[in-house]
Amino acid sequence: MENFREFEAGPDPFGRMWQATFKYLQTAISIRHSDSVDVCYILESGEERMVKTVVLPHAEIKAYTDKAGRTLSDTLCSRIAACEIRRVIETAEDLDKEYLVLSPKQIAEYDAAVKKWEDEWVKAHRAA
Repeated sequence: MENFREFEAGPDPFGRMWQATFKYLQTAISIRHSDSVDVCYILESGEERMVKTVVLPHAEIKAYTDKAGRTLSDTLCSRIAACEIRRVIETAEDLDKEYLVLSPKQIAEYDAAVKKWEDEWVKAHRAA
């Protein structure tokens, strides 16, 4: 299972690898008056450094987890956000944006990847 707190992503379209470091997760209502979960990462490649915040709208992530039978947790939100960080780096799409707002479709797609990682980890670490 991928470590969502610190990971390498890339290469980007320019051949650079990026180090992504988890900075924080918090409900954005307290800082931006937004009903969302914000997951912030610091991205570094050589001398270049940027901060990206993945925004998971609360209504969408809650509706998805209820429908999918998943537990809404900080860990799940962070893993979904890590998928978006990886996509942004690898495609350079939305790289200019500070806030990356996820759609319901993206939440579902990223959670499918997260679920696959979790299932593989459990299978690999299951007691024989």
